[in-house]
Amino acid sequence: MAAAPVEYTIGGVKINFPCKAYPSQLAMMNSIIRGLNNGQHCLLESPTGSGKSLALLCSALAWQQAQFGMSRNLFNNSADCKKPEVATPCQCVCHNRNAHPTFSTTTPLSKEGKSDQPWKPTLCSRLSEKIQASLSNGEQDDDFKIDGKRIRTTGTEQKVLLQTASIPVTLLIGLLSLVITLSFFLFPQSSKRRCLDGRKKIPKIFFGTRTHKQITQIARELKRTLYSTVPMTILSSRDHTCVHPEVVPHANRNERCKELLEAKNGLSCRYYHNVHKMRDQNTLQWVHGLHHAWDIEDLVRLGGKLRSCAYYAARELMQDACIVFCPYNYLLDPLIRESMEINLKEQIVVLDEAHNIEDCARESASYTLNQAQLLLARDEIDGMVTHNIRRDQHRPLLAFCCSLANWVQESCNSLEEREYESSCKVWTGTEILGIFHALGITADTFSLLQKNLAAVLEKEERIGLVNGREDTVQVPTISSNTQSMLKSLFMVLEFLFRQNCRFADDYRVALQQSFMWTTQQDLPDAQGFFARPQRRRQSTRTKTLVHTLSFWCLNPAVAFSDLSDSVRSIVLTSGTLSPMGSFSSELGIKFSIQLEANHVISKSQVWVGTIGAGPQGRKLCATFQHAETFAFQDEVGALLLKVCHTVSRGVLCFLPSYKMLDKLRDRWINTGLWDKLEEQKTVITEPRGGGKGDFDELLQTYYEAIRGTAANNGALLVAVCRGKVSEGLDFTDDNARAVVTIGIPFPNIKDLQVELKMKYNDKHAKSRGLLPGGRWYEIQAYRALNQALGRCIRHRNDWGALILVDDRFRTNPNKYITGLSKWVRQLVRHHDTFTGAMQSLESFSQCQRGAVETFEERPSQAAPQYPSPSTSTSPSPEIITPHKPSDSQLARPNLHTEMQSANSESRSSESGI
Repeated sequence: MAAAPVEYTIGGVKINFPCKAYPSQLAMMNSIIRGLNNGQHCLLESPTGSGKSLALLCSALAWQQAQFGMSRNLFNNSADCKKPEVATPCQCVCHNRNAHPTFSTTTPLSKEGKSDQPWKPTLCSRLSEKIQASLSNGEQDDDFKIDGKRIRTTGTEQKVLLQTASIPVTLLIGLLSLVITLSFFLFPQSSKRRCLDGRKKIPKIFFGTRTHKQITQIARELKRTLYSTVPMTILSSRDHTCVHPEVVPHANRNERCKELLEAKNGLSCRYYHNVHKMRDQNTLQWVHGLHHAWDIEDLVRLGGKLRSCAYYAARELMQDACIVFCPYNYLLDPLIRESMEINLKEQIVVLDEAHNIEDCARESASYTLNQAQLLLARDEIDGMVTHNIRRDQHRPLLAFCCSLANWVQESCNSLEEREYESSCKVWTGTEILGIFHALGITADTFSLLQKNLAAVLEKEERIGLVNGREDTVQVPTISSNTQSMLKSLFMVLEFLFRQNCRFADDYRVALQQSFMWTTQQDLPDAQGFFARPQRRRQSTRTKTLVHTLSFWCLNPAVAFSDLSDSVRSIVLTSGTLSPMGSFSSELGIKFSIQLEANHVISKSQVWVGTIGAGPQGRKLCATFQHAETFAFQDEVGALLLKVCHTVSRGVLCFLPSYKMLDKLRDRWINTGLWDKLEEQKTVITEPRGGGKGDFDELLQTYYEAIRGTAANNGALLVAVCRGKVSEGLDFTDDNARAVVTIGIPFPNIKDLQVELKMKYNDKHAKSRGLLPGGRWYEIQAYRALNQALGRCIRHRNDWGALILVDDRFRTNPNKYITGLSKWVRQLVRHHDTFTGAMQSLESFSQCQRGAVETFEERPSQAAPQYPSPSTSTSPSPEIITPHKPSDSQLARPNLHTEMQSANSESRSSESGI
């Protein structure tokens, strides 16, 4: 039996929650409502499995719905009727049964006699135009359309396909009137939306996650709520949404799609021309049956059924969507924002799983190209100039590429050796601007280069001779690869020149020389024949010299400034934000509201222990010097074997690097320990690279081994911190009864970019309040470690063990334990001996297995038991009154409880940058 929805009033906003909320959820919703009401930024940590996503969705959408309610009140008290910028949140008939349809056939005019709002076609006018068009033009139903151009309007467009060749005009007029009348009663909120007072803009919610798989999980959570009918869309790449049979098999879907859109060879994409079939929110919900929250797979299936482009439909659905889901690099990367036409001004940005947001922001403002790319671009643009194709615009771009290529070639002679077969040279952003000035690239000339690039990318048709006849031909443009390279390079230069070179000191430019192994393709002989396989050389791999030019942004606030300067509120949330001290200084914004919530589980459900010695009593310290020894590798293997024997079902083991994984696997295979592990459990290792299909197949093998009843007791998955397994995957219940972490996953100290970042932080620690380089370096390790530990406990009734293997946790807890998440930090217990630790772990495992068997016999409707709230230094809590929704279908109980425990977990601060 599903739990009855409960209504909470927080900060004057009524929130419909699908069940009784945990204290951590109430604390989180309270923080979000305060942030949205006051236009403040929030930094919220809530452990994985505590219902964080549900609290995010319900509170943000409830606040947005309250804003629409205030707009409706303004409408009722005002004689002016203007259309707001976005759609109302709920299209559901049952939620609008008391709303009376309102319709106005006129648009208010200004004193000059012009409309205050841009004219947008009404349903009547659109249907009339469609009827007239269908009377004169028939549509072909082919996959490709010859020489077809589609003009896409900016307004919401609902098109109805009518077969009207044999229908009398009077009948068409009658049908038109009937459709208009029905639309008022089917979509009263849409009709009313045209007349709402437009003086107050209601923000959209842009909900960013790290991966598309996490978007699927969020959409599933939204479907559980009473807000599941809200207009929404999901932005994603063509790799996830394209359904065209000619594009899907193509290795580069973006390139193939653009070729069809440009109608090369006289063929254009029929799916693109059918976007109108699914581009409207009302049509999507009421005609195609997507009444509730949908996933990208649902839209793709609908696109395949209607032979309509899901990629462009999702983009056009954004106009009337109240909430937009996307990977969060779509919001941070300026090039993607421009390409997807994302406008974040005065909007709400929610970034879930934001523990990597600093890295993502730096990468969004950085770019790396190699010398070969630069030379290809130079040669291609030179060809455009030679063939007199937009010569005046291509010449400055050619001069730019030549100057940059010549400088790279000259600088290669002054590189300094860094490591074996690698050398480099590094310039600051200020030094690079001086070099570019000598090359003739200044702020003024760069603005001209930007205009020239925009001009050469414009689509243009001219009259020319085709097979002896005059016809329209499209002016050639540079290739997609060259376009992408120039756009990315110009994006970095725009940051460097912005606001009188404000961000110049935040960049480092590195020219690196290294060797790369490449495989030569077999070439035919003079007669065009290939050699037989047995006569070929044993190896066709050759060592190739590679030069790369990297523009590295070392300050994530550079990319984040585009958001912080324009949005209403930013909400950063994750289960592993700790340590939280770096976010405000690194991102350059003030997080007025901060929260570290407790977990929803009781202390008895999780075993957290540190182990500093193995079964043979050898000290375990996973530093580089110790990890290279056979003694350390053998001791870790023996420890893992004992854990697999003690803990049933699924066990996850996380290592600091792929290099250590390879060394341990080779050693254990040679000593026979690998065979002993496989006798206990099915052993699977995380692949370093490979395709998504191969990785999913490995995971499926892991899950099947746990569900199976084979002789071995479950499965062991050996993975790497910061890898695919540690990020966003859900190992619930038996899939992860124990997580073992070996060492502390510090970044590679020899990595040039890590070294430059540490020096940058040391330089600006006092002037900008940044963390010192050493502290920043440690925090990167703790976040990766916390993310790996978070794979274990995934819901209220889950249980598991967290085993931290490294003696440093015991010998220096003030340094290494403080970096762990709050809920883990409170439960850590140090074990002096390995035997004592295993005895404690075995007792815990047996106790939990017995508790699970007892729990399964209880009624499923048992009320959840909440953990006791922690002490807090937050301001006095707001009154949060829970009560059932006032909907006539639900009974209203007498619940007037002051939920002070919701805020008792909150740790708010008003500290500045």
